[in-house]
Amino acid sequence: MSNAIEVRGLSKVYGEKRALDGMNLDVPSGSVFGFLGPNGAGKTTTLRILTGLAAPTTGEARVFGRDVTRATNEVRADIGVLPDVPGFYEWMTGPELLRFAGRLFGGGGPALERRVQALVDLAGLSGVTSRIGGYSRGMRQRLGVAQALINAPKLLMLDEPTSALDPIGRKEVLDMIASLGGRTTVFFSTHILSDVERVCDHVAILRGGRVVIQATVGELTSRHGDSRIDIEVTGPPGPLADELRSQPWATEVGCEESGTLSVKVDNLAAARVEIPAAVARLGLGLVRFETGERSLEEVFVDLAGGEE
Repeated sequence: MSNAIEVRGLSKVYGEKRALDGMNLDVPSGSVFGFLGPNGAGKTTTLRILTGLAAPTTGEARVFGRDVTRATNEVRADIGVLPDVPGFYEWMTGPELLRFAGRLFGGGGPALERRVQALVDLAGLSGVTSRIGGYSRGMRQRLGVAQALINAPKLLMLDEPTSALDPIGRKEVLDMIASLGGRTTVFFSTHILSDVERVCDHVAILRGGRVVIQATVGELTSRHGDSRIDIEVTGPPGPLADELRSQPWATEVGCEESGTLSVKVDNLAAARVEIPAAVARLGLGLVRFETGERSLEEVFVDLAGGEE
C-alpha cells in the first residue's frame, strides 16, 4: 500500500519551544488514520505543516510524494481541511456555503449541484433550510467536513473534529467520518481515544513532538498491552491471588472490593491452563473467568506518559 503522507525528521521550533522534534510518520493511502496525542504534543503544528500553512525548521514532509514546502495549488487541490474551530458565513444556508466553496475550486453548473446535494446528504443536512447561524455545534462540524470534501480531495485532514460535541453530535460526526473509509484518506487528529477505536484502522501516538508508536489499532493493543483476565471464585480470593503472583506469566494481580481478581498476563495460553488448575488445588470453585485485551486508553497512557 502506498503512503498518502510521509514525514522524515520533521522539526519545528518557535523561539525556545520545540513543537516537533525529528518526527517520522507514514500514513497509508485509503486509511482512516488516528493521530493521537495529549494537548501540546504537536498535533496541530503537524497539520499546519502538512497543509502548507507553516514551514518546518528541519526535515521533510510529503503528501502523495510531493514536498509540501514547495506545494502548488495543484497539490493543495488534493487536500481538504477542517480546522478545530471552523468559521462560516452564518447568513448563508448550508448548500449556499458548499456552492460558494465549490466555485472557489472552479466548480459550477450541474456537476457542482450534484456534488452539493451528495455532500448535504452525507452530512445529514437534507431538508435543513435554516441559516448556518442557527446550526447546532454538531451540524456545524458535519457541514465543515462536507465543505472540506467539496473538491473531492484525496486526503482529508481533520483537527479535533469531535471536541466540545455532545454525545449525539459526536456520534453523528464519527458516523460521517467512518463512511469515508476506503474512498479517501482521512488524517484524524484527536486526543479522544474512544473516537479512534471506533472509526480508525491505523493510529500513531505523538509525545513531545515525536511519534512514539505507529501501528494498526489491533496491533497496538496486542503488541503493547498484556491480556487481562477477571476471575471470581467461591471462597476467599486471597490465597489464589498469592498463588498467581508467583507465576512468571502474571505481570500484575489486583483484587477489587467485590472479591474479583484482575490479572494482567503476558502469556494468555499458559494462564488459561494454569489458573483453573490453581483454583482446583486450593479447593475453590470457579465462578467467572473472563479474558480481554488491554484497551487503547491503557496503551496510550503508558506510551504518552499522561503528558499534558
